[in-house]
Amino acid sequence: MKIKFCGAAQTVTGSQHLLEINGKKILLDCGMFQGKREESYKMNRQFLFDPAKLDCVLLSHAHIDHSGNLPTLSLKGFRGSVYATPATRDLCSILLQDCAHIIQKDTEFVNKRRKKNREILFNPLYTIENVLDIMTHFKAIPYKKTFFPDGFDGNVSVTFVDAGHILGSSQIILDIKENNKTIRLGFTGDLGRYNLPILNDPEYIGNVDILITESTYGGKEHDPAEQSELQLENAIKESVNTHGKIIVPAFSVGRTQEIVYTLAKLFEKKSIPDIPIYVDSPLSIKATEIFRIHSECYDKETADLISNGVDIFREKHLRYINDAEESKKLNNLKEPCVIISASGMCESGRILHHLVNNIENPDSIILIIGFMAEHTLGRRLVESSNIANSTVKIYGDEYKVRAKIKILNSFSAHADKNELRRYLGKFDRNKLKKLFIVHGEPDQQEILREDLIKTGIRKIETPYRGQEFEI
Repeated sequence: MKIKFCGAAQTVTGSQHLLEINGKKILLDCGMFQGKREESYKMNRQFLFDPAKLDCVLLSHAHIDHSGNLPTLSLKGFRGSVYATPATRDLCSILLQDCAHIIQKDTEFVNKRRKKNREILFNPLYTIENVLDIMTHFKAIPYKKTFFPDGFDGNVSVTFVDAGHILGSSQIILDIKENNKTIRLGFTGDLGRYNLPILNDPEYIGNVDILITESTYGGKEHDPAEQSELQLENAIKESVNTHGKIIVPAFSVGRTQEIVYTLAKLFEKKSIPDIPIYVDSPLSIKATEIFRIHSECYDKETADLISNGVDIFREKHLRYINDAEESKKLNNLKEPCVIISASGMCESGRILHHLVNNIENPDSIILIIGFMAEHTLGRRLVESSNIANSTVKIYGDEYKVRAKIKILNSFSAHADKNELRRYLGKFDRNKLKKLFIVHGEPDQQEILREDLIKTGIRKIETPYRGQEFEI
């Protein structure tokens, strides 16, 4: 068996890990690279394998850095199956179409400039038609139901286990028979946190021979998830006192629903004043509807609320904004309010015009509640919180950062360093033959690696993109 790391290797985007077993090939995730435009353009088009020779894809969850390049696979000849949980499949159906729309608009923007300079025009990475095609390849498998991927003659069995990261997110267990031996390989995907609202905690997959683990926050500690209510309460009270707005860049899947849920609880307790809440993202609205129909992913607290007739996504202070003109009217509001909008890393979408209209207002608060990758506007906003008189570019224009930047890492959906160690500490060191650390920036990976060595895990690798290992 061979493992080739084709993405999310010493970085956090473009998750792609290729397994070759008895001459057949399985891809774990097919994420999109996000960051600098020119670099991402090349990497998203140039796979480190032939898509036409893939037998199947096992998809951990629907976030674009894990699923976003699936349509390019079918465009380049992939004809196998994509296995995922039912919730992941349903979320991919909307996220990938939205991604195709953004790609189309971004390509049009770039081509206007290239046309003026008489340069060769770009084609979009993929189109809506490619998305519709790849969706026909999906096969939905529930948690804990072991299945045999097509074409492997029973030599490989797969089980999805709840990762607690976003709706439908899974860890993947593969039992592989090769040369009269059985190897158990585990892939964490993105591990969630303990005690987050709505979703179950990440579930331990049991001992494995080979483990591929994420390391997004391998060296950082979050505030306890239980503090999310208090932190949000304090931010809203501060905003009301200064008569400013709270602008929340949020991923359409996961963070939006969690912050809506937390606000509903605060209103119910009368812990915050009656101010309007706007979810300004058509994609978030669609994602919330998918949340409604997948109660199998809910934790007990949320399930009990639902069974008691509480609609956690229809709070009386909450309004969902679909129409673009209604979105623009939010800029004219003078009273305090909360505007939750996408994209989560501030790279596209309606969040940009809300930032333009509030970034230079010292009474406004920009609330960061999720991970911001390198080279994104979201990361630059995070970095500006530590730099006086900083500026950022939005739509090509420069703006002074006068709004208060507040970072609430208690809402993060990724396990922090302590939660990663708590989880990885469960594995039998004698059985675990090799640990691969992926999906993290090098400094975070190195801190995690050094700490795990101290716990007795010796054979640890932090592979670079394109590196291959024989097992």
